[in-house]
Amino acid sequence: MAERDNSTPERRLNLQVPTDPAFYKGLLDHISDGVYFVDQDRRILFWNEGAHRLTGYSSDELLGRRCQDDILCHSDLSGKRLCQDDCPVAASLLDGEHHHAAMFLRHKQGQRVPVNVRAQPMRDASGAVIGAIEIFSDDTVHNEARRKDEAMQRMAFIDHLTQLPNRRFLEMCVNTASTEFMMHGEAFAVLMMDMDGFKGINDTYGHSAGDCALQEAGKTLVGSLRPADSAGRWGGDEFLAIVRNVDANSLPRLVQRCLALLMRTTIPIANDRRLSLSMSVGAALVRPGETPLELIHRADALMYRSKTEGRGRATIE
Repeated sequence: MAERDNSTPERRLNLQVPTDPAFYKGLLDHISDGVYFVDQDRRILFWNEGAHRLTGYSSDELLGRRCQDDILCHSDLSGKRLCQDDCPVAASLLDGEHHHAAMFLRHKQGQRVPVNVRAQPMRDASGAVIGAIEIFSDDTVHNEARRKDEAMQRMAFIDHLTQLPNRRFLEMCVNTASTEFMMHGEAFAVLMMDMDGFKGINDTYGHSAGDCALQEAGKTLVGSLRPADSAGRWGGDEFLAIVRNVDANSLPRLVQRCLALLMRTTIPIANDRRLSLSMSVGAALVRPGETPLELIHRADALMYRSKTEGRGRATIE
């Protein structure tokens, strides 16, 4: 007579669940999100391939280091540094709760990357908090910018060096925004940005460094804006952005956020050193009766005022 199987469904399922840790590491390495674990001292114990892809840092470079060492230079949407204060992982370790935040991290190559971060505590069998896990993913703004890029490439409106919208496309955006302002009163502003000391970068470190500076500044600029905004290379070392749904109160906050993130962007130079970039900004809120060309000229004049008054600053009108 055959022996009767008295095991429960749960016990039969447990027999099928893999127990090899390598199996679960493989699972985490195959997801697109970045995932890492820390202990109570915020020392990094695990770093998956998604985190490598999003940050440029491999697990060999980060395992054993502490997240509060400010490796990724996390900052919030206003540019405030978060690794020492207001860190979601630290908050989860402290209160044992889940935390979520939208922020920017600094890629190994220097550009700022917008991410959505989710942190939660890790507990032992008794329920005590023994560490925390952070999961971070591309922000929707970044994904929207990628979709815009693909569409513009099909229309030949892309600057070859930076892969951003070119002057022709930006002129169309300003004209469209001006028409909407005249017809529906939808306010917008133009930001003209110029890299400080760009000739010095080319002369001192070579044109490849100058090209890298333009590329990384462009990436940071696009990442600091919202899905409805448009930004691209105006020409030379100048960038232009069209920001919508702003007024005299909200425009300064948006401009200062862009400026703060641009000023924290770096590029690699000789002997493993990095060079911080600096931008001067002029921001002009559209006025009734103002033509697109007049608005752009006014933003350009404000940008030059920023340069003459000290550079690395914004003038808003």
